[in-house]
Amino acid sequence: MPKYICFYLLAFMLFCGCKGTEQTTEIIHVSVLRGPSAIALAEWMKYPPVLDGKKLSVRIIDSPDLMQAKMIKRKTDIAVLPMINAANLYNKKIRYILAGCPIWGTLYLVERKDKAADDRSLFVFGAGTNPDILTRYYLQQQELDYSLDYSFATVQEVMQALYVGKASRVVLGEPYLSMALRRDSTLQIVADLNLLENTAGFAQTAILLSPALENYRHEIDSLLEKSCRFANEQPEEAIRILTSRQVFFSDALTKESIKRCKINYIPAQDSEESICKFLEVIYSYEPKAIGGKLPDDAFISGPER
Repeated sequence: MPKYICFYLLAFMLFCGCKGTEQTTEIIHVSVLRGPSAIALAEWMKYPPVLDGKKLSVRIIDSPDLMQAKMIKRKTDIAVLPMINAANLYNKKIRYILAGCPIWGTLYLVERKDKAADDRSLFVFGAGTNPDILTRYYLQQQELDYSLDYSFATVQEVMQALYVGKASRVVLGEPYLSMALRRDSTLQIVADLNLLENTAGFAQTAILLSPALENYRHEIDSLLEKSCRFANEQPEEAIRILTSRQVFFSDALTKESIKRCKINYIPAQDSEESICKFLEVIYSYEPKAIGGKLPDDAFISGPER
């Protein structure tokens, strides 16, 4: 009989031990698009926060399409993606909660100092998305008559055209802007495309939460504010984290490039006016970019309790 008692005690202890391990390894999946958004969460990559006993684990996603697929399938708990994609998903009734905005602008107009005086071409990438729409908005506001050229579909193609002399005036976003400026000393920044009527910038990036995290919004806001401060106050450490995890190529980022990303987390309720204005600009130029209509008030205020 004692043998049987020992056996059952051992089995019970093993079961409890396994169960305890299972609880401590629960994670909250955080999906971030490769790009400036990842800078805002560099701290989380090295020092994962814990929320209600669950570790926040950051995964880098390489395209908006892959991010959208994960969200539709409910494969992520927190997602960081362009605001226009967040609005589009909301209009398609893919319900996540808008927590706030961490990035307020990464786009700049760059040109060669020795460009031809009669050259009015401006090469833009991402037709129908943020770079294209905000460029058109800027040109209209400044009453500039540049001729937009969409010959190059991606920012990498635009950079290559710049390097080989096929373009002398382009729109670039970080970190590609810093890479181009380091490589070619004849380039200069001539305009910040992210400014909106004396504000900090456009609410270009969204952080979305799964409905299951609604009760943790205040805690998540605090964690996001802290992570964004980390990127601004310790840029060298943020760069080391991002390069060691191969989010960016070595030497892609500088302190200046992080500064030009305008990283500052503001909760949705505190940035409602900026978010609405940004989406109105997008809608006025490219309605289909956000699903053909402006999202209703619940996009920002969240579901009714």
